[in-house]
Parts: sequence; structure tokens; C-alpha cells
Amino acid sequence: MKRKTISIWGSTGSIGTQTLDVISRHSDLFSLFVLTAHHNIDLLYKQAEIFKPRAVVITARFEDKEWRQRFNSLGVEVWEGKKGLFRAAEQGEEDLIVNSLVGGIGLEVTLKALKRGVSIALANKEVLVMAGELVTKEVKKQGVDLIPIDSEHSAVFQCLQGESKERIKKIILTASGGPFYNKKLSHLKHVTVEQALQHPNWSMGKKVTIDSATMMNKGLEIIEARWLFDQDPDKIKVVIHPQSIIHSLVEFIDDSVKAQLGIPDMRIPISYALSYPERLLGHYRWMDFSQPLSMEFIPPDLEKFPALKLAYLVLKQGGTAPAVFNGADEAAVRLFLHKKIDFISIVNLIEKALQQHSVISNPTLEDIMEADRWAKEFVMGLNK
Repeated sequence: MKRKTISIWGSTGSIGTQTLDVISRHSDLFSLFVLTAHHNIDLLYKQAEIFKPRAVVITARFEDKEWRQRFNSLGVEVWEGKKGLFRAAEQGEEDLIVNSLVGGIGLEVTLKALKRGVSIALANKEVLVMAGELVTKEVKKQGVDLIPIDSEHSAVFQCLQGESKERIKKIILTASGGPFYNKKLSHLKHVTVEQALQHPNWSMGKKVTIDSATMMNKGLEIIEARWLFDQDPDKIKVVIHPQSIIHSLVEFIDDSVKAQLGIPDMRIPISYALSYPERLLGHYRWMDFSQPLSMEFIPPDLEKFPALKLAYLVLKQGGTAPAVFNGADEAAVRLFLHKKIDFISIVNLIEKALQQHSVISNPTLEDIMEADRWAKEFVMGLNK
């Protein structure tokens, strides 16, 4: 495999740290151009010591001259704030950007990087949820790769290698169901933050873990899949698979089915995204088929997990509706994590935001960002 230069946006988060773990195991194949963080400067500095990027971006307010000097002593430049992130997007010299940022800022900088003609390994859901049409148009225009990192989309992406999208009959996204798939609806009214953060299979950031518990993450993934694989929403289905062994399936017009299997470890789809179209030698746990293996498949309860129904609704509405869906969720999850609302209220607040929003059918990027801002303010306002 040819050596690649990588930038990691959000290097101190869950996906970012696991990406660096993969790179550390294949240091002869990768070099780092930019690492970015919001406020975890201590960890960012440790990463810079080890991986020696050309620059780091610190997006939080940053006035400590001593930190700047410490980075500079490593031969690493410090770029600051939103301007620093835009500089990384517009002036980078990498072969691939791993985008694991959180929030709408990930959309703005992704579009800037795509216009420069660089491929993106995407772990930031907001990019395709908020502006799937804008982003996929730019990907086609520039002729670059948009490689999914989410385990479910990576699985579909791998199943479709060598296949034509016209031969797809159905895409089936698997869901672990989170910690509550087998609980009654009445139980969810009393769920605590601590309980919701206890994911049975995956190690993820807090926001994604709560989204898994509400199955909002699967609603967002339905929207992402529509744009990643250019399929009508009615061809995208969800099934609960508690063991998280099959990461997704594709059914073709001849009634054959491909599935991608693996242990629940995000470093595996990250590894594929970094090396695509090749594969790296794995250094992780492997599936032992000499041992008994049980797999269950359960249809999701749409009354218990209404976020799935809302996802299909916003795809039907189109325009700015998905941005409101996503922005309202960000705000509602924040309120839940701060114990301002109960678990059930997360999706209820999202639905209220969608009901009050006037959809713009053919939005500009500015319209989309404004819809995102409005949704967050609307949800936070309901809690005053």
C-alpha cells in the first residue's frame, strides 16, 4: 500500500483516538498532517509528541502562550479557532481527512475540504444528515471518495464493492438496540443518565451512546444511508441485532444477501477507511467460528423508539427538515445529560421542533446552518 498522509479532525474524541491507535500499528504507512481538538489540549499535546503532525488546531478559546511554545518546540504549528479549522480544510496537504468532529461545524469544513479535492473518511453524522444532497453533489463533482466509518455504513460500503446500485433490493442496517431494546415502554420513563450510558457492546462518546439508547442514531443512519448509497428511503430498513456481529446486510434483486461480520470494535471500519481500497493486517480480536455462535434478529418497536418513524418523515419532507431533526437531537441530548429532562422527552422535543419548523425545500448551506441553530434554540427554549 502506498504511504498516505492523514489529517484527523477531532483527534481527542473516541473515533480520533482509535484512529491514532490504528495508525500507530502501521506507522510505516501513515504520516499526520493536522490534528484538531476543542479543549482537551493535554491529550492533543501528547498526541503531537508521538505523531508529530505539521499543525494542530485548537477550536476553543486559547490564550495560553506557554502551550503554544510547547507545541512549537515539537516543530508543530498551532492554528486557532474556527479560522484555524477552515485553514486546515482549505490549505491541507493530506491524502485523506478523517472527520470525527461533533456538530454542524463538521459540515462547513467538509464542504471546504471537498472543494479542494481531498477524500473524506466520515464519522461525523451531521455532514450527510444535514446536507446530504449538497455534499454528495460536491463529491461527484470533485471525483473524490467519501468513505463511511460508522460500522453499519462501512459494512454496506464493503458489501457493495463490485456491485451496481441498480441491483440493490434492500439495505438492512443492524442496530444493537442499546441497553433498552428488551425493556417495556413504561421502563423508559424512569431511565437515568447513568443507565443510558451503559451500552452493552460499543465504547463510544456520550452523545452517540445516548442516541443509541433512543435509537435516534439509527434514524440518523437511515438518512445517511439514503445519500451514501443513493437509495430511496423505502429500500432502507432497520433490524435489531443485539450481538452486534453482523454490522449490516444488503439484499440484491436476485434475492441473495451479503453481510459484513466482525467483532464490535470501531478500529476495524476505521482501518478499512484508512487503507481503502486495500486492507491492513488486523491486530485486534477475531471471530472464532470454532466456538458456538448465536445471532438474533428482532424488528424494532416503533412505538418504543419513535425516532425511527421521524427519520422517514424528515426524509420525505426533505429540505431543512433533516437539519432540524439533527439539531433538535443535539440540544435534547445535552439537556438529558445535564439531567434537565427525562429520557422519553428527548424524542418528544425533537418531534415538537419538527412540527414548528417551516421547511425550506431547496436550502442553501446558510439555510441549513440557520435551521440547525433554530432547532437548538427552540429545544433549549422549551426547557426554560
